Amino acid sequence: MSINKEQVKTALAHVMHPNQGADLISLDMVHDLIIQEKYISFTLELPEKNDRLSSELKQKCDEAIKKFIDRDAIVDITVGINISRKRNKTDDTQPEEPKQEPLLAGVKNIIAVASGKGGVGKSTVAANLAVALARSGASVGLLDTDIYGPSVPTMFDVTERPGITTDKKLVPIEKYGVRLVSMGFLVDTDQAMIWRGPMVTSAVKQFMQEVSWGELDYMVLDLPPGTGDIQLTIVQSVPLTGAVIVSTPQNVALDDVRKGVAMFKKVNVPVLGVIENMAYFIPDDMPEKKYYIFGKHGARNLATKLNVPFLGEIPLREQIMKSSDRGTPIVHAEPKSASAEAFIEISNRIEQSLIVQNQSKEKSEKVQIKFRP
Repeated sequence: MSINKEQVKTALAHVMHPNQGADLISLDMVHDLIIQEKYISFTLELPEKNDRLSSELKQKCDEAIKKFIDRDAIVDITVGINISRKRNKTDDTQPEEPKQEPLLAGVKNIIAVASGKGGVGKSTVAANLAVALARSGASVGLLDTDIYGPSVPTMFDVTERPGITTDKKLVPIEKYGVRLVSMGFLVDTDQAMIWRGPMVTSAVKQFMQEVSWGELDYMVLDLPPGTGDIQLTIVQSVPLTGAVIVSTPQNVALDDVRKGVAMFKKVNVPVLGVIENMAYFIPDDMPEKKYYIFGKHGARNLATKLNVPFLGEIPLREQIMKSSDRGTPIVHAEPKSASAEAFIEISNRIEQSLIVQNQSKEKSEKVQIKFRP
């Protein structure tokens, strides 16, 4: 028999808060409940960091679910801090502990690089934009959120495992001036990630919470294609400064650009613009020639129709592919090339757009998305 949300809520109603004299459901402490067969994931919201209370409540929740629902259930509980919750007077006997900072608190600008479909070169764009931003003197991080198909290890030729701090946080690997984290650093190259959605979203949260990112001017998030679980988890977890959407010119890709723009607008994330990748082919032996293999100005024209900025075109060139396969993004490998200059120009436009946006204080906030059971 499949597990449903009402069963889980009923079980958790048996878990009493040790200081407030009420159960967790009545106190509205259970959020983001997701169920996949025997896998149960949810967030416990506390008003402040309290490791002892967190550990106690997580254990009681696990025990209640296994007692009242299924002893073989896999329970994945994330503790979140919501400082807007007023501290109950009965909690005054508890010692004061420092409040937990929000995810990626040390990052000034969080930029999501997205695409409606796979195969449009999104990871190539994300890697080169990150390197271009770093070359301008900014401190930059690149988080590969594509758990099933991570590309950052290949794009940066990284094979070593990241280090771990004394407080058990991952240390990003730094290369070409960019701090990098990817699931590909933690698993063997030939190992397939056969995970269900809740496990994947939990891993993404850990990459944002349990990594020693430090202070950054920019965090570039290389998103998987589409508008699914990971995208929703990210907009629920961190305030995105903006999103960049990558597409090729042909109609089959442009149809998905519309969906991507609509998704970000629906969750109030500013769309910084659309990038047209593989806009035209330039033969190495005839650099003056342009061949519009996938159509001409498709993404440019769509951006105009959707009333979002068009950030620029990236040509289809063999040197971009070769440098990516070698693990040296073209912006680092050949910064004076026409291909690299295209990426650098786009990164400059993104920087200028963010300066204007930040001055007008039009930043997005963490989005709360609720679904009916």
